[in-house]
Amino acid sequence: MAEDRRPYRRESQESRREALITAALELMAEGGAQAATVRAIADRAGITPGLIRHYFQTKDDLTRAAYAALMERMAEQSLRATLTAPDDPAARLAAFVAASLRPPVMTGDRVRLWAGFLHLVQRDPMMRAVHEATYLGYRNRLQALIQTLPGKGDPVQARALAIACNAVIDGLWLEGGTLPEGFAPQELEQIGLQAIAAILGTALPPTQTTDEAP
Repeated sequence: MAEDRRPYRRESQESRREALITAALELMAEGGAQAATVRAIADRAGITPGLIRHYFQTKDDLTRAAYAALMERMAEQSLRATLTAPDDPAARLAAFVAASLRPPVMTGDRVRLWAGFLHLVQRDPMMRAVHEATYLGYRNRLQALIQTLPGKGDPVQARALAIACNAVIDGLWLEGGTLPEGFAPQELEQIGLQAIAAILGTALPPTQTTDEAP
């Protein structure tokens, strides 16, 4: 009987860990890093402050996990758009790019959170490792999509193209999240698709807007 209950306990622990990460991100988005105190995070997650140490040995560990979660969630939300795209390499790539340049991936909260973490990347080697892993995770997904295009199967060429395309996406994402009122609806998405199509020398089809919860 004890063995039957173990999966439930593991799931409960993972759920609480996720709640702490989500609470930290919400508080940082609302009031900056200074708002995400241990007590505030615990209150938001509905646990006692002392219990946080059961999941994260230090506040820095929780901060690193929150940054990893932020970046991984954005990458997964972009990738999820490819699942409903037409069964065509160019359409799947276009869906991935478009999803990266619209909510919930491109929002003011997401950009503020990313900017708040960035200074830690420069001074904390472990945070830098998280940044590198999540950056490469996104770029590798982008490269894999590029390699499915006709004539783009060479991994060396595809890597260089992914770096260039990722730079376009990053720049537009930063601008759109920082100054959303400065652009027409879907303007940056369309610019991104056109720019990446030019880099790749491949036409990318227009995409449909989908509603997705953050």
